[in-house]
Parts: sequence; C-alpha cells; structure tokens
Amino acid sequence: MRTLNAALQEAEDSIGRTDARVLVAHLLGVDRAYLATHPMRLLTETEDARVDFVVAQRSLGQPVAYLTERREFYGRDFAVGPEVLIPRPETEHLVEAVLERLGAAGTCLDLGTGSGVVAVSIACERPGARVTAIDRSSGALDLARANAARYPEAAALEFLAGDWYAPVAGRRFDVIAANPPYVGAGDPHLASGDLRFEPRGALTDESADGLQSLRAIVAGAPAHLVPGGWLLFEHGHDQAAAVRALLESAGFNHIFSVPDLAGIPRVAGGRFHPDPTKEQP
Repeated sequence: MRTLNAALQEAEDSIGRTDARVLVAHLLGVDRAYLATHPMRLLTETEDARVDFVVAQRSLGQPVAYLTERREFYGRDFAVGPEVLIPRPETEHLVEAVLERLGAAGTCLDLGTGSGVVAVSIACERPGARVTAIDRSSGALDLARANAARYPEAAALEFLAGDWYAPVAGRRFDVIAANPPYVGAGDPHLASGDLRFEPRGALTDESADGLQSLRAIVAGAPAHLVPGGWLLFEHGHDQAAAVRALLESAGFNHIFSVPDLAGIPRVAGGRFHPDPTKEQP
C-alpha cells in the first residue's frame, strides 16, 4: 500500500498537479489542504485501487467533472454526468443577463436545461419567480430534478419533457433562456478535449453552421413571450452577426450582445414588442 504522498506523486506525474489533487481529494472525501497535512497517511487497498483507476480514466481524456460527478456554477455545487454538458463559466453570463431582466415575480422558461444549472440558478436568485425548464432527454431531466432538490429555493421549479416549445403550447413567459447546441457538425473541436466525452446532441444539432436549433428557438419565441418579453441565449464564438440577423428578422428589438471574459460575444438577446396592427398568434 502506498502513502498518500506517494500516490499523489505518481498521479501528478501522469495527469498533472491540479487534476491529481482534485481527483485524489474527491476520492478520499477530503479537502486539498488535507493532502498537504497528511502526506504519510497509508491508503487502504480500496482507496489505492480507486486512485489508480481514476487517474487512468483521466489519462484517457475523461473530463474531471465527470470523474468527480460535480461542477461549481454560479457559486453553487451541481451534480453532472455524461448525459449532460459540463457547465462552463461562459454560461454564467446567460444567467446574469436573465436576472437583469426578470422581475421578482416574473416567469422564465429555460429551453434545453441539461443539468439544470441555468434554471436552478435563476430560481435560487429569484425565489419569487416561476421557472419552467424543458429538455428532451429523460436522463438530463432526472439529473436536473436532483440538482433542484438540493436547493429549497428551487423547490417549485417545473420540469417538462419535450422538444423546445412543444410542452408549453399556449403559454407565455417574461423571459426565455436557452443554451442550445450550436457547434457546427464539422467543427474539429468535437473530436478534441472534453467535448469527445460530452453528449454530441447537446453540442451540435448536426447542421453545418450550428444554427438550426437557434433558428427554431428564435422563430418560436414570439408565440411564447408576453409583450415586451425577452429572449436570451448562448451562441458560438463566431455566430454573433448571424444570431443578430435572426433576432432582427423575427421582429426583436433592443438587441444586445454580452462578451465572455476574453471579449468574445457569447450571449445574445432581444425584446419582443408585438406590432398591434398585425394579428398575433
């Protein structure tokens, strides 16, 4: 049996210091400070074997978030798994944009909720709001419900199964949010890094330009927004001009864009004011 220090050294040689310490701390159920203060602790046979297994999985490219089954998002801890995308910092900009436009007792629809991080974060930050989350994946919805159950403020969150707006026919909301698949089908990034292990259907809708889902979301939004309601969504690093054109053609105004920390536009949105001279659906 190895000491904790010996196991860490071997893990760091294989997968790097940061990943090694995150994974070993997770497996032992301790914080990373413990690793430094208990270097001579002997691992049990089970612990030793689990460390080797997880290090081997990470060496093969498995994302750390899937191995620890958790990821922090908007200051909260969320469960994640291979049935959903790994939450990314860029998506926190989407949550912030929603919160800026959602009243204390407003209504919000989250399309393609995945692990539920957007919907749960909004529900926790606006406990008086009514939030509805939709996903077509039963596995994703199970995980999203489990994440919501961890936070009392999200207890009233409504989860529905289906494609985009189908489960909410005839309903309207103050804000619609979405983080849909937007990677082009031929994008080489799909075969690299963590993306190799994430659900392909949550990354790309198999359209060449990655905009098929966004087209459907923008086109369907007017029928599901109250007058003056907002549509907000995340998009690809090179899609800002295209999504602005989609919003304009669908009758949205007050169109805006939010850059990520690198200054790249990643969230777009607009406000819908129906033309009173035209019949609305």
